[in-house]
Amino acid sequence: MNQLHLFLPCAAGVETYLAEEVRHITGVGDDDLRVFRAGVMVRTSWRDVMKLNLHSRLAQRVLVELSHTLYRQEQDLYRAAGEVAWELWFTPKETFKIEITAQHSPLKSLNFAALKIKDAVADRFRHKFGVRPDVNTQWPDARIYAHLTVDTCTLYIDTSGEPLFKRGWRTDKGDAPLKETLAAAMLAASGWSQGDGTAANPNGLVAQGVPLYDPCCGSGTIAVEAAQIACNIAPGSMRKFGFQKLIPYQEHVWHGLLDNARAQECEPRAAVFGSDVAFRMVDFAQRNAERGGVAHAVQLRGGDALQRMPPSDVPGVMLVNPPYGERIEAAGIAGAARRARYSPPTEYVSPYEDVNQNGDAGFDDAAYGGGMIRDDVPRFGARDIAQTEDGGDFFAQLASHWKKNYAGWSAWMLTPDLKLPSRMRFKESRRVPMWNGPIECRMFRFDLRAGSMRNKANDAQPAEGQGPSSAS
Repeated sequence: MNQLHLFLPCAAGVETYLAEEVRHITGVGDDDLRVFRAGVMVRTSWRDVMKLNLHSRLAQRVLVELSHTLYRQEQDLYRAAGEVAWELWFTPKETFKIEITAQHSPLKSLNFAALKIKDAVADRFRHKFGVRPDVNTQWPDARIYAHLTVDTCTLYIDTSGEPLFKRGWRTDKGDAPLKETLAAAMLAASGWSQGDGTAANPNGLVAQGVPLYDPCCGSGTIAVEAAQIACNIAPGSMRKFGFQKLIPYQEHVWHGLLDNARAQECEPRAAVFGSDVAFRMVDFAQRNAERGGVAHAVQLRGGDALQRMPPSDVPGVMLVNPPYGERIEAAGIAGAARRARYSPPTEYVSPYEDVNQNGDAGFDDAAYGGGMIRDDVPRFGARDIAQTEDGGDFFAQLASHWKKNYAGWSAWMLTPDLKLPSRMRFKESRRVPMWNGPIECRMFRFDLRAGSMRNKANDAQPAEGQGPSSAS
């Protein structure tokens, strides 16, 4: 096929890392790549469409742009959709579904807009072949995405099928698990899986054998994702994709890409560790690691984050997605003093994802797992400070534990609490804006060294994305 225009949506804050990943996978130059908020656009080939689905850890989907037109009313959407050569992508035998998102659209009903686009697609097939394809809202063969702005309509054909964060190995999970794509983004932002542009770290710390440790691993999302990176396992090698039901799909080309990816797998280049206070979660993580093909590459243990000692004699990188009030309660010796004061609602269903509300491009399923409660939405009422049984601040005690026992390590923590560094009496060396579903967060980096935790009064706060080289 000729050159295609692709759009790869991602969580807000991840765009630069996704752009670097796309360059690495496809080899495209800057002229063929554009970075937007919550997504990346690239001009490349159909072969690269399959490669991006197979290898991208950061994208939510791989969408092929087919139309970009102006509109004022629903009839304009019907006209725009009717002019697209859908018969080049799927046949009347395949089912399809319309997904629609909008930013400041003047239309009163997005459902009616989606209906007009659906009618246009079906009518085009009826005019050409005398038969209309069926609509399947649950498991369609072809997914069509429409994105509306104030006056433009962009139509895409989806090549991913299920969202790319569904790798195929995580079937055991606890409350509010982290999306695999966000775990990969945290690994990239830390410089562990992706180089930071310096001569000292061109390919990521994993290439240097630097250990990775998650002391609040839950069902093991970060640890398993890191172990797959350490073993160079393609994230899409264990699942099916939407492009396999589209007309341009060539089975021999796909199997060639898949065989090549599997030939690149290797023994772990760096040690990966994980632990959790809940032994049930450790068991979940172990089973996920086995399904992910990395049981040999990750060491998982039970234990409280306030008590566990470093898993490696060599300092490394800690990556932590701790329990916080908008996601999940703290366990272990933390959170007991306040747990009884809060109870979760019986059900919470997220609104349809939109870049303005949730920090992503909106190209995601409205409900995870066909009507089940979403992974990435808040379940609990916000709580200001997680406390331990003795009334102390959990994060202050965690900081003290790290100071005493983790000198030489760098710790990255994802949190929505902008005041967390001051509560921990740390000075962050870097902060990276990043969205966890609908929750706006920051990734704080703390460079740990032994000594006093006291901050100097005249220490200036670093700007987002930059800062001093170490924390006190």
